[in-house]
Amino acid sequence: MAERVLVIGSGGREHALAWKLAQSPQIQQVLVAPGNAGTANCGKISNSEVSVSNHTILAQFCKDHNVGLVVVGPEVPLAAGIADDLTAAGVPCFGPSAKAAQLEASKSFSKAFMERHGIPTARWGSFTEPQEACSYIRTADFPALVVKASGLAAGKGVIVARDQEEACQAVMDIMKDKAFGSAGETVVVEELLEGEEVSCLCFSDGSSVSPMPPAQDHKRLQDGDMGPNTGGMGAYCPTPQVSQELLQQIRETVLQKTVDGMKEEGAPYKGVLYAGLMLTKQGPKVLEFNCRFGDPECQVLMPLLKSDLYEALLDTLNGRLASNPPLWHQDSSAVTVVMASAGYPGSYQKGVEITGLSQVQEMGLQVFHAGTALKEGGVVSSGGRVLTVTAVRSSLETALQAANQGVAAVGFPGAAYRRDIGHRAIAHLSQRSGLTYKDSGVDIAAGNKLVDMIKPLAKATSRAGCNADLGGFAGMFDLKAAGFIDPILVSGTDGVGTKLKIAQACGQHGGLGQDLVAMCVNDVLAQGAEPLFFLDYFSCGSLDVDVAAAVVGGIAKACQTAGCALLGGETAEMPGVYGQGEYDLAGFCVGAVERGALLPRLGDIAEGDLLIGVASSGVHSNGFSLVRKVLERADLGYSSPAAFGKPGQTVGEVLLTPTKIYSRLLLPILRSGAVKAYAHITGGGLLENIPRVLPQELAVDLDASRWSIPPVFSWLQKEGGLSEEEMARTFNCGLGAVLVVAPPDAQRVLRQLQAHEEAWIVGSLAHKQPGAEPVVVRNLKHSLCAGPAHSVELGVQQNGGCHGDSATPRKRTRVAVLISGTGTNLQALIEQAKRPSSSAEIVVVISNRPGVQGLKRASLAGIQTRVVDHKLYGSRAEFDGTIDRVLEEFGVEMVCLAGFMRILTGTFVKKWNGKLLNIHPSLLPSFKGVNAQKQALQAGARVSGCTVHFVAEEVDAGAIIVQEAVPVLVSDTEESLCDRIREAEHRAFPAALELVASGTVRLGEDGRIAWKSNAQS
Repeated sequence: MAERVLVIGSGGREHALAWKLAQSPQIQQVLVAPGNAGTANCGKISNSEVSVSNHTILAQFCKDHNVGLVVVGPEVPLAAGIADDLTAAGVPCFGPSAKAAQLEASKSFSKAFMERHGIPTARWGSFTEPQEACSYIRTADFPALVVKASGLAAGKGVIVARDQEEACQAVMDIMKDKAFGSAGETVVVEELLEGEEVSCLCFSDGSSVSPMPPAQDHKRLQDGDMGPNTGGMGAYCPTPQVSQELLQQIRETVLQKTVDGMKEEGAPYKGVLYAGLMLTKQGPKVLEFNCRFGDPECQVLMPLLKSDLYEALLDTLNGRLASNPPLWHQDSSAVTVVMASAGYPGSYQKGVEITGLSQVQEMGLQVFHAGTALKEGGVVSSGGRVLTVTAVRSSLETALQAANQGVAAVGFPGAAYRRDIGHRAIAHLSQRSGLTYKDSGVDIAAGNKLVDMIKPLAKATSRAGCNADLGGFAGMFDLKAAGFIDPILVSGTDGVGTKLKIAQACGQHGGLGQDLVAMCVNDVLAQGAEPLFFLDYFSCGSLDVDVAAAVVGGIAKACQTAGCALLGGETAEMPGVYGQGEYDLAGFCVGAVERGALLPRLGDIAEGDLLIGVASSGVHSNGFSLVRKVLERADLGYSSPAAFGKPGQTVGEVLLTPTKIYSRLLLPILRSGAVKAYAHITGGGLLENIPRVLPQELAVDLDASRWSIPPVFSWLQKEGGLSEEEMARTFNCGLGAVLVVAPPDAQRVLRQLQAHEEAWIVGSLAHKQPGAEPVVVRNLKHSLCAGPAHSVELGVQQNGGCHGDSATPRKRTRVAVLISGTGTNLQALIEQAKRPSSSAEIVVVISNRPGVQGLKRASLAGIQTRVVDHKLYGSRAEFDGTIDRVLEEFGVEMVCLAGFMRILTGTFVKKWNGKLLNIHPSLLPSFKGVNAQKQALQAGARVSGCTVHFVAEEVDAGAIIVQEAVPVLVSDTEESLCDRIREAEHRAFPAALELVASGTVRLGEDGRIAWKSNAQS
């Protein structure tokens, strides 16, 4: 739901905050109180006249107008406890508590706090008597020439004196003449520090800090840092004087120490912490703290913020900064120039007309209003600092030039402004020095930072045989420690193709890590090998640490999924080879397999062997050049809604679905010996990959109607006008892997797969005739046209032509399953209901016995469970009544009895007549009751099987829905016959579930089966 946000304040800072908040798709409206001309009816932004000084009225206003967040700009309301009062009234407020805001509200408190917690700052003294302050100034063994009013003075309460006499005069002006009112009742006298002054701000959630790029304010009115002190005449960001190493030092010794200290003193600091610092020869020292965004620093920080400001504020309030730090544009500089009224910071005229603002916007610049008002449809001045012109460019010099051009375009008679914002940084940059590697475009520090970030991620992938410690020249793996006796090493390498282009365009990089690992690991599996370790190669033109960390973090997570160690890698920064924001990836996987378990077993593969397909997640990582061409033809962008995705998904989100990793799923099955070959369906699609693991004399016969094809493939085929052959040769078409198994092993392997993943018997092997194609895919075009809703499981083929319209999603029948034990039939029903085409949804599993395996199966599938223990009830009726209430609680429409070992009362059966299914291990009406298999063997029956039927009051009676015959072999024991009948049950029960849930079959009034008129019985 879109939110309404209220920003408190009227300056350029508040305009910048409102401007950035309005860019969030989660924000419906930004109110600014009282605001200025720039925030009056500007898109999502509008002004409000609500009183901000009366916190009770303000809280009620927020509730009445559904304000979801209040953002406080200036320091005075924070010091007055606005955050405390709004929070207590249930209105979320961004800004520190009054207790925490003392860091700015009281210079005396702030200096004492820094002294208590060992935070570097100038030497100082605090005084309430002017004579004592002057004595301190004259006797200190350091230049005590900085005099500050301890309270809030709108950023102007600091005097830097030239000598002791001027310092003492400043004390008298503040304390005797009340130059800053009550703010000067206490003065702080400080040591005059020498160095460069910078502003380092950070978000703080009370425990963690997330620094912003350092900025520099310009306090003096005139160029060359001449003239009187002001609230700030301009700023730029970032400051080249602060290196990454120095910023990290500031983070640790100042920002984090401050937040830790406030937490320790019972005043957790949540909001923006602003540290004004002097970069001295002894290191950075704190000049002052502010408890909010700076003005004009905010006007250069907001344009450089890459993240959604609204999300960053919520993460700060909710203690999520450590896991979700805001991101910043790395390769840009911002400059803002303040235009002030003539006479500022003294007396000045108001109501001066301002023109040319729209022209400035057309120059690609941003104007943030401060002391402005609307008058007769125009903008006039109403304060000292009137507006700022902000430019963002690739370099500081070009940004300053653009901002100055914007200022020149503003019609503001008599305006005071500086033309040299950033002059210290430009001088710093222009100092001639020897070239460094960084000058050539290679940032070793950034590379080291990346390594430090990914070391713990790699360490988490350690496994038997390897510790995954990064930093050495090479990585080692101990095969013996991993349990191998006579291993053969298997290696694979791959990339992710032009899927990279989509990820880079969407700014979604993490999923590529899984793609890279999957492409290599799934290849290694084709030899039956266990993936042991992985190496990655990341190359780019300019290293963006955050992007690279997202990619490598995805690789590390995928390695854990695959069961292999991230043993090492290479990050190559190659200026001039790649464009801005571009990078490439390659992966290398090494695995091992015992010599006797090597795949494929070409000598064992025979005509008649069956092919089992394992579902893909979508396009995986092949064919994206064609995908991008189809998108171009369809005139679709990556942010467009996806007609082939879930509701609300964009095209980019669907296409970036990560490739499935099959190692954990398939390794136990491959090691069982039942699989003769495994093919990874990668580049070359179905047509070229399966023959790679087969003898040349065999051909593949696939039937596309037997598996579920994801909608993205149907869309690609239709929009691109792609032929069946093009689809089958380019894409996996829904099958990420294909296994070759002997017919007797097929059902067992299929069940093992279906316990965790969608899988189907999709075809078989036949003798290859001379000149015949090695792979034939039948029904592919029909299945693509029919979409994923075609009935794979029941073998029902749709009639008619190929219509592009997708079927309207149908309501699924809500099903409960009653069990008493292991739940093998339950598992078959769960797998059926998981299929996109299923008409059933299992909403609850009920057991009459606690702790049985079937309950665990349900929990693993995300299905709610209930235990109704029959031992706790005095009668069958009471027991059945409790079950009935549970069914009503979950809105159940149909009940399946899957190994439920209780006889239900006639009352219960009558209530659920026609909605209650049971399965019995014989071909009813033969061999009713218990021990059906034993009865069949004793009777000498040549055929047995299973029956799914509607439940009637008579045991094992009721209309028959589905039966499947199982031959009784001469060699059969009760156990072997039971095993084969159970396999049939796992096919028959899901089929019956679908027939009844879809309405194809129902119980007629005469107690017999009734089929839909268009269904085949």
